[in-house]
Amino acid sequence: MEIIYRQLNESEATRIRELRISNFIKRAWRKVNGTMKWVEINWKDNDFPDGYENHLEALKTTFRQGGYVLGAFDGELLVGFCSINREMFGHKCKYVLLDQIFLSTAYQRKGIGKTLFNMCAIKAREWGGDKFYICAGSAAETLAFYNALGCEDAKEINNALFSEDENDLQLEYVL
Repeated sequence: MEIIYRQLNESEATRIRELRISNFIKRAWRKVNGTMKWVEINWKDNDFPDGYENHLEALKTTFRQGGYVLGAFDGELLVGFCSINREMFGHKCKYVLLDQIFLSTAYQRKGIGKTLFNMCAIKAREWGGDKFYICAGSAAETLAFYNALGCEDAKEINNALFSEDENDLQLEYVL
């Protein structure tokens, strides 16, 4: 298997439907009675969280606002992508939002997600960003991925992003 990485353009946005996503989420990090703890949820997600259309619209917004989308291909098949938004925010540093990162299930745990992440980090540094800001899903596997990359709790919380899903963990990564 040879994975090819290349920038996607807006006309290719609908290709994210090529991803075959199916994840069983056993545990999630949630606030229970004011305390964060692992909660057994035993839930199978057979598509993008919140649906394909929401992620497609977010991707189109990224393109329209001058963001960057990197795809991972196995032959002609799109098997993963990572998108970062161009607009920076923050008071103490310049955050770049890592908006989406997804891989087809069969391509997970092969280093492809890490490569997508690192290649997008290079682009964010070129733009002058200091850190990635990540609204990470609370599933144990998702958090393990970000922890392995060196992400940590965000020092500065973007309240608008936090309010979109209070179960997401607000993380950062020094570029």
